[in-house]
Amino acid sequence: MDLPPATGAWRAGDPPGRRQWSAGGRLRLDAGGTLPEYSIAYETWGRLNSDASNAVLVEHALTGDSHAAGTAGPGHPTAGWWDGLIGPGRALDTDELFVVVPNVLGGCQGSTGPSSPGPDGRPWGSRFPRITIRDQVRAEAVVADELGIDRWAAVLGGSMGGMRALEWAATFPGRVAGLLVLAAPAASSADQVAWASPQLHAITADPGWRDGDYYDAPPGAGPHRGLGVARRIAHVTYRSGLELDQRFGRRPQGAEDPLGDGRYAVESYLDHHADKLVRRFDAGSYVLLTRSMNTHDVGRDRGGVGAALARVTARSVIAGVDSDRLYPMRQAHELAAGIPGAGEAAEINSPYGHDSFLIETEQVANLVKALLH
Repeated sequence: MDLPPATGAWRAGDPPGRRQWSAGGRLRLDAGGTLPEYSIAYETWGRLNSDASNAVLVEHALTGDSHAAGTAGPGHPTAGWWDGLIGPGRALDTDELFVVVPNVLGGCQGSTGPSSPGPDGRPWGSRFPRITIRDQVRAEAVVADELGIDRWAAVLGGSMGGMRALEWAATFPGRVAGLLVLAAPAASSADQVAWASPQLHAITADPGWRDGDYYDAPPGAGPHRGLGVARRIAHVTYRSGLELDQRFGRRPQGAEDPLGDGRYAVESYLDHHADKLVRRFDAGSYVLLTRSMNTHDVGRDRGGVGAALARVTARSVIAGVDSDRLYPMRQAHELAAGIPGAGEAAEINSPYGHDSFLIETEQVANLVKALLH
């Protein structure tokens, strides 16, 4: 059998692909303590102009990475997740713009996270500190500084990437000229934390988890079962019930018989996505980043959400998805209402649920163009 690795993380010695790296020093963390040093992997497209006014920051979602455009290949297990938006003549036109996509701090595709070597050379594992969305943004500011970018022409992202984009605009209002937040809230709700809870329990209850210190385990002995269950739960929230019903109905998977030990087609679909994720992602990063999303609250230590949103000076476009059951449209409306000058929240019309910000390229492209032109 082709057993899954203990971690699907990118490790030192793997092909670098298109990645570049920026190194940061001591980072003070919201939860207390510090991260002594870290690296952020990132990719760029286009060229920075002479006054560094054409730079756009694109923020990925939970299991995304820096490879937002281009094909799969050595160092990049998947094709670009926003490939239809980035490139010459596309909404993020790389003939005019300099597009920067970092792998989030705590991630597993080149940036420092639980799978990375700690100060003693061993994987951080359970020793990696708790981090917040705000911590991640402060780490990314070092990348901007190193590239000579004082002010982003735009910062944009969806889901967890939308949380980071919003934090950029609230933490560094003078450094963000334009803001696009897709399918993300001002603060994570009880419902969103509730959906995350069984995912976290699935991973940490897996015997292969070993309290987060499993990186020396052989193939098949890591926490892939728990990570796979977490992915199945999450993926249901990423799509809409209507889409699943129309796409799969009650059909069995091929010749399998659900009256026996066989699966329904929709179960096979979830199994497929679980198997793909455990081969390209890391359970430690999944736990760490999910917890950072749970603690997302742009109003924390700022006098509440209203006061925090009032700090935003960027020209803002806020959008949600009409079929999103994880981050419903009402959160987009609340966010737009609180940001000065944002106007009404835009609505992406799609049967695909939360994942529509990755799928509905034409509608998202129109929102990007509305922000930049």
